[in-house]
Order: sequence, then structure tokens, then C-alpha cells
Amino acid sequence: MGSGRVCAGFGAGVLSGLPRLRDYRSKRASSFDTTGGNHDWYDIQAGAARDLATLDGPGCIKHIWMTIGGPEGEPTFMPRKVVLRMFWEGSREPSVECPVGDFFGLGHALYRNFVSAPLQMSPQEGRAWNSWWPMPFNKKARIEVVNESEKPIGVYFYIDYELYPARQDDIAYFHVQWRRENPTQGWGEEYGRIKGGPDGNMDLFWHGKDPRSLNRTGKDNYVFLEAEGDGIWCGAHLDVDVFARQINDWYGEGDDMVFIDGESWPPSLHGTGTEDWFNCAFCPQQEYNAPYHGVILYNGTKEWPWKGKQTVYRYYIEDPIRFRKSVVAGIEHGHANKLTNDCSSTAYYYLRHPTRGGTPIPPMEARLPRPTEPEFDAERIRRAQASSAASGKPSRSKKPASAKKKRRS
Repeated sequence: MGSGRVCAGFGAGVLSGLPRLRDYRSKRASSFDTTGGNHDWYDIQAGAARDLATLDGPGCIKHIWMTIGGPEGEPTFMPRKVVLRMFWEGSREPSVECPVGDFFGLGHALYRNFVSAPLQMSPQEGRAWNSWWPMPFNKKARIEVVNESEKPIGVYFYIDYELYPARQDDIAYFHVQWRRENPTQGWGEEYGRIKGGPDGNMDLFWHGKDPRSLNRTGKDNYVFLEAEGDGIWCGAHLDVDVFARQINDWYGEGDDMVFIDGESWPPSLHGTGTEDWFNCAFCPQQEYNAPYHGVILYNGTKEWPWKGKQTVYRYYIEDPIRFRKSVVAGIEHGHANKLTNDCSSTAYYYLRHPTRGGTPIPPMEARLPRPTEPEFDAERIRRAQASSAASGKPSRSKKPASAKKKRRS
């Protein structure tokens, strides 16, 4: 140990690195009551912002725990109304700007107990949030919470970090991009008009009879991440709201594509389907949490198997995706982008130099989740279509009003 070398037989893994006596000091910033009392939270009024921590380096944030309450009751959709920002090395632009619930791994302004390697929501009922993404810095780190809700909130937090005796070379800075496309611009027909038989219109919608079913550019894909610089992409979670039934009756079959350093189609990494991207198979209807992939949220029913709000994830921890000039990472919304859904995502990545983490996030109103869709009544729709055909009048079983016009966000 005295030589500074790692003991023979030990690698660089999480557990195997523990016996190495590295040179650092353990530190924490927290919301504890400095008077010795029990007011162990930071108050943030509606419409206000507050720094949780300003840290001098060189150091590295190793863990963040957070939970949020409110003296007047929790604001509705609080995980989407409260924003987390992070700034590195004195930058005026945030490298992280993200709705707080989405940052910790789950969208839709929901809570849910789940476990992944870098992110968790923990009991009670997913109200305790944890991040294990390492966030190195040499000079300064600043973490801020912005309360864009209608009520005051109380933020409880731990920010556990290490301080080092010397500057760190060859580090990359932690970044996040939060995105939403609501709705995606699909071209497939709505469910009621084409579901005449088992998987009807296969050649038209899947195999090129309609030229839109051949995606040879990726230009209309849903985008997880678009960034310039030298870095690595560490994955994302994807939050889909299936607010209307559509052609193949589930939100998948979209290929993931990662274009590295300005390359053209086909890219260096090209996938085979949505569920394949998050390392599951055959249109999953089960929730499952693994360290690097899984299904956090499933809301389907027997009558409408992929109804409503869904959340899936794939984190490239053992296999981070390297780029040196630029990266555009995305996924089709349905095969060849034929589906119209409400999609949002949070992508995690590192860059050699701190910069803004994507474009500024949209206003609070544009971040709110859609209302939960009512139960799908297939028999009612069949009766309406039969009545329409008999009378010669158009059926009223159209897409909901929320799907007729794209809400830009």
C-alpha cells in the first residue's frame, strides 16, 4: 500500500477499489439546522431560487440525496415544476438544467420505488431520491434549486463529495439534457381505422410499400442528446405517454441510432427496436429494474396493453459511448417514426469542457404531464364505427383533442 500501487488481484471496480487508500478528504454539504435545532431543510419560496452548495475544488461530488416537502402541502406535479441546476468552474451557463424528478430517473412528475446503478427513488413511495453520478471539478461547483411551483417548498439534501490535494487532469464534466416532443409527428393511421385483422397492412406500414416506412436518414428520430465536444454519452431514460391507440398498438419498434462525429447514415451504432434499446424483448408488459436497463413504469391494461405513461432506461456504464467532436443520439418513435406519442427524456453525458447542457428547458407549463387517459372501450368504438358505416356519417372516434395540435416544448 505504501508504494501507491493497487494490491495484486484488485481491479478498478466499485468494491475492488475500496482497499486502495487514496489521498482525499471526505466532505458533505447538507440542509442540517446550523443552530442545533431540527429545521433540517432549506425553504424556497414560490418563484424563487436558492443555492444548495458552492464548493471549492479540486474535488468530486460522489452522491446526492434529496427529498422535497412543503409547509402548505406539496405542489401538484412538483417533480416537473422544480428545477435542478449545476454549474462547473464558475460558468454562468448550467451544465445541468433539468426538472428535479426527471434528473433522479423518472419522468411524468411521478414517484416510484426503483433501483438502477446511477439513480434510485426509495421508500417511502419513491419520495427519497439518490444520484451516484460522479461530478468532478477543479475550481468550483455550484448546485441550485429553482422553485417554479405555486407553493413554497422545503428541500432536504445531502451532497457527499471528496476533496483532493492537487488538480485533476484529464477529467470530463457532468452534463444533462432534458428534452420533450409533445407530440411526436407520426404518419401512421389511428388505431380504429386500420385494426381490421391481426397486424394488418404489414407491407404498407413496415416493409416499404409506403416509402415513409423506410428510414434511411434518422432525421425525424426523437433526439435524446445532441452535443459538440470531446466526451462520452452514458445513456438516458425515456418517458412515453401513449395517449391514443395507434397502428401497432404499442409504443415500440423504434430503432436507436447514435451518430458520432458527424457521420452519415447508417451510424456507428444502429439498433433494432425500442425494447431492444432498453435490453428487454417482445413488447414487455412487466416492470423490471436492473443496474443498467429496465422498465420503471408500466401502465397498460388488459384491454389497452400499452396505455398511458411508461418509463424505460438504458445506462451505458460498462460501455460508455465515446465521441470526440459531436454526438447525435436518438430513437425512432415507432418503426420509421410512424407513431404519435408524448415523449420526454433525460440524457446523461460528460464533456472535456463545461458548457450549457442543451438548450434552455421549456417554461413550466410546457413541462407538465398530460392528464391520464380514460380506459379504452374497444366495444364502444366498434359500435361507433359500425353505426358510422351504416349511416354514411363520419365516426366520432377520433384522436383526442390533445393530439390534434402539437404543443411545442
